[in-house]
This record gives sequence, structure tokens and C-alpha cells, in this order.
Amino acid sequence: MKVTEYFEKANGQTLISFEVLPPLKGGSMQAIFDTLDPLMEFKPPFIDVTYHREEFIYKMRSSGYYEKTAIRKRPGTVGICAAIMHRYGVDAVPHLICGGFTKEDTENALIDLNFLNINNVLALRGDARKFDGKFVAEEHGHAYAIDLVKQIAEMNEGKYLDSNIEKGAKSDFCIGIAGYPEKHFEAPNMDADMEFTKAKIEAGADYIVTQMFFDNQKYFDYVDKCRANGINVPIVPGLKPMTKKYQLNALPRIFHIDLPDDLVRGIRDAKDAEARRQVGIEWCIQQSKELKAAGAPCLHYYTMGDSKTIQQIAEAVY
Repeated sequence: MKVTEYFEKANGQTLISFEVLPPLKGGSMQAIFDTLDPLMEFKPPFIDVTYHREEFIYKMRSSGYYEKTAIRKRPGTVGICAAIMHRYGVDAVPHLICGGFTKEDTENALIDLNFLNINNVLALRGDARKFDGKFVAEEHGHAYAIDLVKQIAEMNEGKYLDSNIEKGAKSDFCIGIAGYPEKHFEAPNMDADMEFTKAKIEAGADYIVTQMFFDNQKYFDYVDKCRANGINVPIVPGLKPMTKKYQLNALPRIFHIDLPDDLVRGIRDAKDAEARRQVGIEWCIQQSKELKAAGAPCLHYYTMGDSKTIQQIAEAVY
């Protein structure tokens, strides 16, 4: 079933969903099951699986020179989605990114997903590679998420890259996109960010999942601004508990977000690692309760493989 259909059937009840990372290459599917098994008691209707583009490493050759080699550290998104649906009987939402994909690669991936009866995708541009100063599109690939959304929407209409294909089989993907309550870091301002988001909705996107935030007012203001700009699709808050001291610097640097003073002080003043973890858990619990009371369509938790923490939060909220 489509993600948006779950929201419609919920009749205003706030659902819960989780997001998992593929294991590092060489790992096993059991790592995914170990993360999700304890969380299935909360009956998530869908689970997201991230996609990670290739990275470059440098290997020394026998000649003494270094060779630039591309590797994909976390492969297996489509297979993981199929395994999740088979084991738990819930829908899986694979992330599909522009980086590392040609348009042909994207079309083939969508065909695979369609054949597997996976009819939800989250369409993202993706991050720049570690050694690139900015995002670099694949040759014959998409540079922006809106172009990926358009390709998916066209396949839903039976339109393929090969113009010789007439009356192609129509897919039926429900398309999610990312939203940024504190603005995408490359957007010049929030108004411009709104324009980009609205364009993706008009191109065929069906719902929004936000980047993590730690001040609920940021989410409420974002929803209000979206509605004022004619963006009326469901907007799902993305949540991640802060449980470690290094995250005070790492999360703002990586995700370009602000942290509330009370949370920063709480983490800094905690006497040890477990106390810091509890501060972060309690903060996320209070965030979740407020968002649920306000009628958010779903609370989407970024698990990062830490099911124990997410389970403690979900037990307090649901």
C-alpha cells in the first residue's frame, strides 16, 4: 500500500515509522533484523531503507603510485527492502538518489522495484562525495531531485527513456521527498527553498519527510510556511535522539541545524555517557509527544542501528 494511503486510513492518528541503514559491505542481513525485531511491536506501516552512493579511496599500486578506486560501502538497498517486506509483512520505502545513477540506471532500478511490488520511493538528490567540493551529477544522470521526481512520475504514466516504447507498463509509485525545517544549506533563503519544494510537489511528489530537528517550533513554522505556499501534502517530522557529546558539534556541522540551548546544556552538564544518553532520550520523548499531540501524520525515527534507544522512546510515546 502507498505511504499516503496509510495516512488517509489513520484518520488523524499519528503513525510511527523507522529508517535503517544497509550494513557495511561484508555484513549480514541479520544486522537489519536485529535492529527491527525489537521495534516491530509498535506496528510501523512502512520502513525506510537508505541508499549510499559510491565513495573514492586511494590504493597504492606496486609502482608506488596511488590509484583512485570507487567503492560502495553500503550496498543492498533493494534486497533489504524485499527481505523486510517478506519477514515483517510491512511496506519498505527505498531511497533513490541522483548521485551515482544515470537516467538508465534509475529506470532499471524503478523497474526492479515495480516487479518486486515495492511501490513507495523517497526521491533525493543525495550528498556530495567525500572528496568532491560540491555535488557532482553522474554523466547522463540527474543533477537535481526534481528531475528524479519527474522521471518517476513519467514512468507512472508509462513513459520510458526509449521513445520507441509505446504504451509502456505504468508503475504506481508513491513519491516522497525531503524537507528542511531549517532550510536546505544550499538554498539562498527559506523562500527559495519553498519554491524548490513546491516545484517537486507539482512535478509529482506525494509527501515530505523532514530532516532531523530538535526544536519543534522549527517544524511547526515549516508546516505553516508550506501551507501558505500551497504545499498541502503530508509533512512527516524526522526525529533522531542526540545521545553522545560529540554530536553537539557533529550534527550542526553535517546537517546545518541549530540546537536548543537547554538541550546543549543538558548534554554538556551530564555527568557521564549514560546520563547524556538519557538527556537525549527524554528530549526526543518530549518532542515526540508534542508532535503527536499536534497531529503530525507520522513520527519517523532515524534508527542508525540503535534499536534500544528508539525502543525506549517509542514505548514512552506509543
